[in-house]
Amino acid sequence: MNAIRLIRQKLSVCGAVAWVTFKEWGAFRTHSMVSIFVGPVYFIVQYYIWNAVYGSGTNALGGMELFEMIRYFGATALIGYVVMDFADWNLSMLIRTGKFLTFALRPLNHRFFALSQKFGHRVLGIAVEFVPCVLIFSLLFGIDMRPAHFGWLVLSVVLAFFMNFYVNYCLGLASFWLVRAEGIRMVYNLISSIFSGALIPLALFPAAFQSVQFFLPFQYTSYVPAMVFLGRYSLAGREFSLPAIVGIQAVAVVVVFLLSEVLYRRAMRRFTAVGA
Repeated sequence: MNAIRLIRQKLSVCGAVAWVTFKEWGAFRTHSMVSIFVGPVYFIVQYYIWNAVYGSGTNALGGMELFEMIRYFGATALIGYVVMDFADWNLSMLIRTGKFLTFALRPLNHRFFALSQKFGHRVLGIAVEFVPCVLIFSLLFGIDMRPAHFGWLVLSVVLAFFMNFYVNYCLGLASFWLVRAEGIRMVYNLISSIFSGALIPLALFPAAFQSVQFFLPFQYTSYVPAMVFLGRYSLAGREFSLPAIVGIQAVAVVVVFLLSEVLYRRAMRRFTAVGA
């Protein structure tokens, strides 16, 4: 009974924070709607690049034909709207200014608070960014954006959502040691944009780089859910069924969650509220 009561309490708090965040960002929804143009522009660039590549006589690259490559980049653009996260920037700002003190004094774990905020922020993002872009890709570009297996895709995107959050939160926690962690964030974002598969499918990288990706968090935020969207997954010469690769993705999320827990506890022992 106590466990059930605790879960209900957590869900209630999460829902309240998410709703407040939704209303807060909803007041500035035009700011979010600007990003509607980002996805289509990104897609148009990829569309013409890969049409030119395949138009040179190439039939398949990385095991994908042209129509699959186009659908892949449509999926990565849409997935990006769902998993987008700024927990690292927000946490770094709170630590640098000393405002994190207000959270340190509360009985509510800040990581849980930040995750609840992300729920509210991304629900708004799905409404004003994701849905319009699905319609643009489907109706304007005529791209079939129906997933091969809806259930596994939803689960994979949810896991990507958590993976992106926990990785970014770990980056934000670096501010407890460095105060300003912008350099680490910039380096990570650069590496992530390359090795997540958002710019180039990982199947096009050298075999050695592909093998390493299984032990890094990058592919689990974009490449894996995009391939699940296509209905198949292969990397480094290995093919996995959808349940298998989503299971591996889940294990990776658990590992990063545990890492964030360790870092959070150590960070709390270092916090001195400088700037408060």
